Amino acid sequence: MEKSEYKQLKEQLLSKRKNGYDRAPEAERAAMEAYCADYKAFLDAGKTERLCAAEVIRLAEQAGYRPYERGQALAPGDKVYRCNRGKAVMLARIGKAPLSQGVQIAAAHIDAPRLDLKPNPLYEDGELAYFKTHYYGGIRKYQWVTVPLELHGVVALADGTSVRVRIGADPGDPRLVITDLLPHLGMEQNKKPLGEAVPGETLNLLLGSRPIGDSEESGRVKLAVMQLLNEKYGITEDDFTSAELEAVPAVTACDIGLDRSMIGAYGHDDRVCGYAALRALLDLEETPARTAVCVLADKEEIGSDGVTGMQSAAFDTFMEDLCEAQGAALRSCYEGSFCLSADVTAAFDPNFAEVFEKRNAAYLNYGIGLCKYTGARGKSGASDADAETVAYVRGLFDRSGVIWQIAELGKVDAGGGGTVAMYMANRNITTLDAGVPVLSMHAPFEVVSKLDCYETYKGMAAVYRAER
Repeated sequence: MEKSEYKQLKEQLLSKRKNGYDRAPEAERAAMEAYCADYKAFLDAGKTERLCAAEVIRLAEQAGYRPYERGQALAPGDKVYRCNRGKAVMLARIGKAPLSQGVQIAAAHIDAPRLDLKPNPLYEDGELAYFKTHYYGGIRKYQWVTVPLELHGVVALADGTSVRVRIGADPGDPRLVITDLLPHLGMEQNKKPLGEAVPGETLNLLLGSRPIGDSEESGRVKLAVMQLLNEKYGITEDDFTSAELEAVPAVTACDIGLDRSMIGAYGHDDRVCGYAALRALLDLEETPARTAVCVLADKEEIGSDGVTGMQSAAFDTFMEDLCEAQGAALRSCYEGSFCLSADVTAAFDPNFAEVFEKRNAAYLNYGIGLCKYTGARGKSGASDADAETVAYVRGLFDRSGVIWQIAELGKVDAGGGGTVAMYMANRNITTLDAGVPVLSMHAPFEVVSKLDCYETYKGMAAVYRAER
């Protein structure tokens, strides 16, 4: 075979996986940077699911979206949303086709791993005051010690009112921290497996050390801390019983790398996909052919259970209300719908290459990662999309100029993870996982590629604009 024939055959038949910077138009760079700057601002405003939902609503209303009230008539072009208990948001841009023919959905989650306060959190030991925490989601506990932390949330009072708590986020605010053992005394700790060296019950937030009152009294530092909280928020210790207070890293989103090609922040999983799904919907200039729906759910990190999770009937209720406004059956709508389950995937990390299968790993700067299945071991907990669905998305992205890659979440039997995909698929909605590759996933500080962020936004926009 001639060299030229060989080269031609290779070009024709073999996959040409290339870095996105070798494929993306130079003219898109400015748009990518502008998009990522807005995304960083979104991250800083939404450190918790409540704060994130509030920011989503602010941006949506700015773009003309209004709360949907049951029974309200709907016409093509209408922009509506519903907030579920302040922690999850569903939005819809009504399309030209009736809902009976199906909708185009992008579903992400806006909760992230964190430390929640226990119902009785405040205590004193060694004349230091602490908050007891219970970690939320899959964290590596050793990563959360010695990291400056903020505290956000609400305290619901017995009279029905709520008090919003915000500590450590504003300039000049004090911050909280979890202390760690010094290396000089860490010989026994060093012998423990990584997952056991920092027990969950030691993830206690350091609050204060200055006592008040007579030196013969007990609990003087605890009382001093409670006095400060009472003065600022008007709460007592019993009010912690009905509080939702979350400790999150006191970091702001920033550029990473000398070339500024990446973004470092807390909460990329999964707000990087959530923002892409939201922004693509808000940026739709024309009425879409089919109704475009954005779902930003809570509780994914702990299994999507609960009234604000993807397994809740809240989504079905929202969709049924929209369908009833057009005289459509919900089951018919679901049968004709498509959902892109927008969740992050693991990016190949050369420092830990042993847990990745290089031929099927997601790489930074190679675009949005399509995942036919997630799950663990034998695909347990996966939706496992069919070949036709993958082909549909592949074709849609190619026609729309979206840079994409196909990926798995690490080696077989190395671990695994799940998304909301199976809960959408269980509703008889055709579903595929896709999202941004992340380095240091679930850590207090994660890293993503700007190019991948922007390509994910373009992918969401392509889904919303699709006629089928």
